Amino acid sequence: MSELNQIIDSIEIKFAKLIQKLSALESSNNDLKKRLLRTEETLKEKEKDLTVLQTKYESLKLASSLLGSDENKRDTKLKINSLIREIDQCIVQLSK
Repeated sequence: MSELNQIIDSIEIKFAKLIQKLSALESSNNDLKKRLLRTEETLKEKEKDLTVLQTKYESLKLASSLLGSDENKRDTKLKINSLIREIDQCIVQLSK
């Protein structure tokens, strides 16, 4: 009977340790999920910032070309032609 009690006590101790490990792992998992969410939010913010900066860069590049920079003349001409086509389309639609 004593041997049976020792086996039961051993199983109870092992079970208690397993419950502690489970609790620790669940806590760690929750912390990692929160960290992942924060990281994803930061990434989204950085992507928005990048988009804004790319737009500003393109605007500055165009402005630089319009001011006489030789580097982006082709891009500037293409952009001007595109704008002219858009204006022409607007005029055609207005005249209908």
